[in-house]
Amino acid sequence: MSKAGRYGGTYAHKDIAFEFASWISVEFKLYLIKEFQRLKEDENRRLSLAWNLNRTLSRLNYHIHTDAIKEHLILRKLRLPSQGLLTLMKLMC
Repeated sequence: MSKAGRYGGTYAHKDIAFEFASWISVEFKLYLIKEFQRLKEDENRRLSLAWNLNRTLSRLNYHIHTDAIKEHLILRKLRLPSQGLLTLMKLMC
């Protein structure tokens, strides 16, 4: 696929690009394969960092949410005068 103008260029599927590179020279094909692998490893490393950050934020938010539920919902229900021991036992189960 070819696109003219700003951000233009010629694009091809990686398999087609590798075959074209081998037609030019074996050295160029090896260079292209190594560069492609390096770029994919870099991309995977960056995505892994983002995944770990999202995982950490989710864990922190989980504690914030559960603490808020305990403090504002469960404790409010326990403070109501009409609540007895039976209700407390239901909340704990």
